[in-house]
Amino acid sequence: MRLRLEQTPTIDNLRKYPAATVEKLRGLLTAGAEAHPDPHRKNFYDVENGSEMFYIHIAPSGKVLLLAKWRRQLAEARVAGTAFATQPLACRG
Repeated sequence: MRLRLEQTPTIDNLRKYPAATVEKLRGLLTAGAEAHPDPHRKNFYDVENGSEMFYIHIAPSGKVLLLAKWRRQLAEARVAGTAFATQPLACRG
């Protein structure tokens, strides 16, 4: 889905990300960004920006809470690493 806010959002930077990160998110939300609603939490979204992902909550007041940011490639590598780590190891006797 495409997420676009009509007004320039106020963003609460709960994890103290650099100002440039907050401005990038603000620009994405103003211009319109690809987003995926969290199926378990109302008004929570994963917002895509190339290899970056933002996890946000949009409060009823319209304020945006920036909860997390990560590089997409790292998250995919962690999942692959976890899958590999759960495979049984061959023991040599």
